[in-house]
Amino acid sequence: MAERAQRAGHRLRLLVEFLCSQATKMREDQHRFLSLLGQSPARLTVEEVAWVLNCAVHDVPVLVAAKLLKPLGNPPQNGTKFFATKEVLELAKDDKWLHRVTVAIHQHWHRRNARKQGRPQSESDVVVPAVA
Repeated sequence: MAERAQRAGHRLRLLVEFLCSQATKMREDQHRFLSLLGQSPARLTVEEVAWVLNCAVHDVPVLVAAKLLKPLGNPPQNGTKFFATKEVLELAKDDKWLHRVTVAIHQHWHRRNARKQGRPQSESDVVVPAVA
């Protein structure tokens, strides 16, 4: 039991270090503060969500449009969007949700590429994500 808690603490420290790296443009004092607390930031940016889900940054708005992710608050369409770290990490553990994410991203790009090439999209090409 203690070993499991220790592994979870180690993973949390790695996540804090990763999310607070220079790539996120977080100031060094913020990084040190969060490291002392031993927790990850409460909110994630679109880029950080993409890192956690192992998808491209431009796929995150697709997931929001498909109602698979919900930004915090009520941000304007062209505003910065933040997501709850706890919720994103919990969703990332759900295999069924990850399946719906994958289908939604594939479906979006399939439609977009068909539109770009001027092909009409047939009904059989459309895959609707199953809701659990």
